[in-house]
Amino acid sequence: MVALLVSAFSYIYISQMLQQRIKTARETADNLTYQLAFVATSAVPDLTSTKVDTSKPKDVRAGVAYYLGTDRDLNTMLESVVANWPTVLDAAVVDANGNAFLHSNPDLLGKVVPVRPDFQMIQDAKFRRKLRMVYNDPTVYEVRRPLQLNGAPFGSVRVGISTVFLKHDLTPWLQHAVILSGIAILLSLVIAAGLSRLALGPLERIARSLDNVSYGDSETVPEERAAEGATLDEYGLVTLKIAHLGRQMRDAKEIFSALKSNVDQIMSNLQDGLMLFTREARVVLVSASVETFLGRPRHELLGHTVKQIFSGESNLGSIVLDAFRLQHSLEEQEIDAPNGKQVQISLDFIQERGTQIGALLTMRDAESARKIEDEIEMSRRMSASGRLTRGVAHEVKNPINAIVLHLQLLQTKLKQTDPETRRHMDIIDSEIHRLDRVVQILVDFTRPRDLHLEEIDLRRLLDDVLSLAAPDAEQHGVKLVRQFPAEPLTVRVDSDLMKQAILNIVINGVQSMQKGGTLTTSTRRDDDMIVTEIRDQGSGIPTDLHDKVFELYFTTRKGGSGMGLAHAFQTAQWHHGLLDFESAVGKGTVFRLRLPLVEARAGLAKEVAVRN
Repeated sequence: MVALLVSAFSYIYISQMLQQRIKTARETADNLTYQLAFVATSAVPDLTSTKVDTSKPKDVRAGVAYYLGTDRDLNTMLESVVANWPTVLDAAVVDANGNAFLHSNPDLLGKVVPVRPDFQMIQDAKFRRKLRMVYNDPTVYEVRRPLQLNGAPFGSVRVGISTVFLKHDLTPWLQHAVILSGIAILLSLVIAAGLSRLALGPLERIARSLDNVSYGDSETVPEERAAEGATLDEYGLVTLKIAHLGRQMRDAKEIFSALKSNVDQIMSNLQDGLMLFTREARVVLVSASVETFLGRPRHELLGHTVKQIFSGESNLGSIVLDAFRLQHSLEEQEIDAPNGKQVQISLDFIQERGTQIGALLTMRDAESARKIEDEIEMSRRMSASGRLTRGVAHEVKNPINAIVLHLQLLQTKLKQTDPETRRHMDIIDSEIHRLDRVVQILVDFTRPRDLHLEEIDLRRLLDDVLSLAAPDAEQHGVKLVRQFPAEPLTVRVDSDLMKQAILNIVINGVQSMQKGGTLTTSTRRDDDMIVTEIRDQGSGIPTDLHDKVFELYFTTRKGGSGMGLAHAFQTAQWHHGLLDFESAVGKGTVFRLRLPLVEARAGLAKEVAVRN
């Protein structure tokens, strides 16, 4: 076992070292490409300020080639690449078609540089595949960095990394690691053998001592001797440990009390109402939410029986009492609670080896449960819609790319066409690119986002959004009203995403008021959440369309994309918030955005840290 453990750790050590050396080679190549790209970009001036005709791609390429070829620093760097970078085979600056502006190998100047495998393949490979890729047939992998001229791509820097050089760099390190691992395995075997011999020797006497202790034999070491600090042999130590068991049993009560305290703390934070009964139908655990459903504090419920807690005169009490009397579990059903709310209850009897040992009563607010189910269903629909969109976008982009390519070839072949034909071809090209942008927008919508979170006063963010929406509101005859509190409301959000989400809601409200009106934006603190309400006086949303409002591509407005409210709903979820609405036909709609307060998050994090 020791040898296996040492072997496993040695394997991990070698694999990590191999990964580190490959990572170093990648960082070296990235650094080189960055330096070459920086020098190459600096070498080419703004061609609009030169004699180069920027309307002719051929002249632009010739101008770029001239400035790159005459830059002394860039050429010096390319000439010193092989000498200064041990794992680099060559480096080149190529145009968009792969033709070499500059190359560390002078014979390849102006020629097409072949595309090589990406070095990322080695980095992403597993340990054994890495070894095969490095030590099998010599291969040259490539690290690329794009180049831009006046904000538009015009070529790239390519650096080739040879596995021959990489192997030459790695081999001494790997040999050293393998030797160390072999020595460690041998030493572990020798030490483990010696220790096992020492440990197994006294086992027979320890076993005999345990038998003597179990039968109360007088040969066992008395507890008085242990208390006097006398030297104990192996079976004496075992006897002493057995004597300690009584003391440990006495400590069990304290441990149980600590566990009960932790359980009570957990129960106090549960949103569902839970009541745990013993086999005598007496309550031993109660969650804090039960107080809301029954209207009684927890200390009045603990220790009481089910008959003392529930009354047969109420609907809830009669159902629970009948279930306990018949020993019949209750499936989830909705009933009226004493506080007037609809409550979902369920009762499960706990059994062990066919014997009932207790019961668990669960109470849940029906309206909250339905909202959660609706949110889950909405998230599921958006996820399914996102998967479908990505698949369709992938299938559409392939023929679009093919059409663009063949259209470019056709334009090249038809240079002498009449202006009318050229105009039609330009229209086709423009529309294809517009379709490609639409597909890309759909892909971006369904792609997971990296949030750039920052703490910001929500009032300032809302004020910025309303300023952006002011021109559109003025055009529709809509008055924008702000109702913000005096104190700051700090949230932690991605400002750009949240602005766009709220702007979508505001614009939707503005456009729903065809005859003008007032759009009121208010925000307030509600416990640990910040609630933002956007209230319009539009035509409202019919009841049969409420379930579809946040669905992707659903819209009732002519020319609408159906993405605005879906994007807003998605953004709220990304920020651990909630977006819902209320609407009445002919009266307008209120959208509510709930976001966690920064102070609440900080308090929760502090509480978790204290517990740990």
